[in-house]
Amino acid sequence: MDPSAFIDPAAIVIVIGGTLLAAILRTPARDLARAAAALAVLPRRRFAAAPALAQVAALTRIAQRHGVMALDRSVVADPDLRLAVEAIVDGAEPPEVERLLTEAQTDRDERHHAAAEVWAAAAETAPAMGMVGTLIGLARMFASMDDTAAIGAGMAVALLATLYGALAANLLFMPVAARLRAAARAESIERSKLVAPLVALARREAPRRPLQSVA
Repeated sequence: MDPSAFIDPAAIVIVIGGTLLAAILRTPARDLARAAAALAVLPRRRFAAAPALAQVAALTRIAQRHGVMALDRSVVADPDLRLAVEAIVDGAEPPEVERLLTEAQTDRDERHHAAAEVWAAAAETAPAMGMVGTLIGLARMFASMDDTAAIGAGMAVALLATLYGALAANLLFMPVAARLRAAARAESIERSKLVAPLVALARREAPRRPLQSVA
């Protein structure tokens, strides 16, 4: 069978274009940008807390030997870890450090959820756009019953639009949404492991700050 028989530009435009238009109309531009940017995350390894935990241990040793102000010269790539270290250097108490980390994680969870929801919504919309294409194809077919070529073209749009909608939803949009949700869930669990050692570092350094300020 000729593979070109399964390609119909009109059906593709209806399904993909309609799904994209629906996403643009109902989704803020910021969330659309996040959903597109999230595609770059899919091929990467999921976040693991082990390297950050090792750095926290190293930072703790630095603070014990050279004082908490020495942490200000440390290079910290992870955003949550950097946020906590900056707060500890600035004199934040343990509850404040914990609050900052919790807020950062909440904001991250909301961003990840918004990106995944865009793809999940596309998965719901694509079959509906396939049905729209089917109706358009049938209308085109019935409007040209005296033209054999037009009947065939209309039937192709009607059948292939339904096929495209089902394939796009189940083989593209929904798998992307599921993988983004799984990655976000795994990152949230891993990042929760950073809270206790960072709060412990803040608690360990808290009694030293008054002495340092007097000095």
